[in-house]
Amino acid sequence: MDRALIANAFRFFGFAQRIPPVSLAFVASLLLSAVAVSGTILVGRDAALYLHIAEQVLEQGPGVARTLFDWPWFSLLLAGSNWLLGLPLEQVAYLWCALFMAGICALLVAISERTFSGSGYWACLVVLSVPAFNQFRYEILREFGFWFFCILALWLTLKWFERADWKSAALLQLAIVAGALFRLEAVFLMPVLAFCLAPELNTRQAWARLLQVSVLPIACLLAILILALAGSEPPTARFAIYWSLLDPQSVLKSLDALGKGLAQGGLQEHGQEDANRIVFFGLSAFIVSKFFALCGPFAVPFLYPASWLAVRDFWQRLRPFAWAWLLYFCILQLFFLRSGFLNSRYISFLNLLAVPLLSAILVALVRRFPRYAKLFVGLALLVMLANVISLSAKKTHYLEASAWIQQHTQPSDTIYYDDSRIAYYAGRGYPRRRMPQELLMAAEPDYLRSVRYFVISAKEDDPVLKDWLAGQGKRLLGSFANRKGEMILILGD
Repeated sequence: MDRALIANAFRFFGFAQRIPPVSLAFVASLLLSAVAVSGTILVGRDAALYLHIAEQVLEQGPGVARTLFDWPWFSLLLAGSNWLLGLPLEQVAYLWCALFMAGICALLVAISERTFSGSGYWACLVVLSVPAFNQFRYEILREFGFWFFCILALWLTLKWFERADWKSAALLQLAIVAGALFRLEAVFLMPVLAFCLAPELNTRQAWARLLQVSVLPIACLLAILILALAGSEPPTARFAIYWSLLDPQSVLKSLDALGKGLAQGGLQEHGQEDANRIVFFGLSAFIVSKFFALCGPFAVPFLYPASWLAVRDFWQRLRPFAWAWLLYFCILQLFFLRSGFLNSRYISFLNLLAVPLLSAILVALVRRFPRYAKLFVGLALLVMLANVISLSAKKTHYLEASAWIQQHTQPSDTIYYDDSRIAYYAGRGYPRRRMPQELLMAAEPDYLRSVRYFVISAKEDDPVLKDWLAGQGKRLLGSFANRKGEMILILGD
C-alpha cells in the first residue's frame, strides 16, 4: 500500500522511485542550495564577519583569528579550504554550507526510513521543504556545521545503542566535539546520552555504556581542573558565558527581572505574585507556537488526533532525538531569560530534530486519507521553492554604497557604518559598530567630530535627519536606493 501510495503521489516525478530516498535528499538539497545562492548578491552580517576573519587568517596567519572572534573555528575552516582549493572565500563558504545541509537531509531521511516503515520519500519531502531551516539555504552560518554534527552524533548514538562498542562511543563523542567547534551548545548532547541510559542503570550493561561515553567529559573536566590549579586563564570567555546560563541564581534573577517588568507594565496588584509564572509559561508557549509555525504545512497533520500516536513511537524508537528536543527547548528558555530575545534561526533546531516525527505523522495521515497525498506533495513543493526563491528587492544599494566608499575615501578615514557589510564589500574589513544608529544623533559632540563619514540606513527626506545634518555641519554626499526604496545615505563634511 505504501509503495502504491507513494507512486500515485509522486507520479509526475518519474525518478522518485528510481533514486533511493537518501540519495535523492542529498542531491536535491545541493540543487536547492545552488538555486538559493544563485539569487544572493549580499552575504549576511554574521557571514561577513566569518569571511573577514578568514581573510585576515590568510594574510596574517591563524594566530590573528582569536583576536577577532573568540570562537573562530569556522573561519579557520574557510581559510584552510581556500588555501587548499584556491577557490574564493565566499564560494568555499557556500560550498561547505551546502554540503553540511545535504548531509543533514541525507542523515535525517536515513534515520526516518530506518525507524518508520514507508516514510523514506515522505521524509525526503519533509526535510527539503520545512521552512524552519530551509529558509537559511542562502546564508553562510556556523549553524550548518553545528546542525550536521549534532544529527551525525545522534545517528551514531542509535548505532551505538545497537552495538555498545567503544568505537561507536568514540565516534559519537568526536562528532559532538566537531559540532562544538561550530557552536559550543553541541555539548548538550552529552547529558542527552546520560538521560537515555538512566532508565537502564540497574543493569551492568548500562553502566558499561555510561563509562564508554564518560571518558571524554571526564578528560575535559580534569584538563580544566589542572589548568585552574595551575593558575591559567580560561582559554575563552565563551565558556564563562555558557556556564552562566546554567547558574541557578542568575537564571532566577533574570526571571525575577522579567517578572517585575511585566508586573509594573500592566498587571493588576493581585496578579503581580504570578508574574514569574506568566513569564515562564508564556515563554514556553511562544517557543512551542513558533515551532509549529516553522513547520509550515507539516503542522497540519498534528490536527489529526490519531497521528499523535507517532509521538509515542518517536519517544520509544528515537529516544535520543526526543531527549535532545526537550533539552534544547530548555536551552532556548535559558537563553531568552539571559539575553532577552530569540530568533527563528535558534528555534529551527527543534524542527530539525523533529523531522522523523513529522515524517511519521505525515505518513499516518496520508495512509488514513490517501486523497490528501497529492495535496501535501503540492504544498511541500510550493514551500520548497518559496524557501529558495526570493522575489523581494535585492540589496543592490549596499553594493553601490560600498563602491562609493572604496572610490572616494581612504582606509585611514574614520567612518561610522550602520551596517558593517558595507565596509566588508568596500575592502575595509568588518568594523564592530560602536553604537546603534538610534543613539547616533544623541552622541557626544566630541565623538561626532571624530567621525569623518557616516554611512546609515535612512530616508533622504527625513526631517529629523535634515535638522541633525544642519546642526552638525554635515551634508549628504551620496544616496543609494534599491527598487523597493530602501536607502543608504553617506554623510560627511
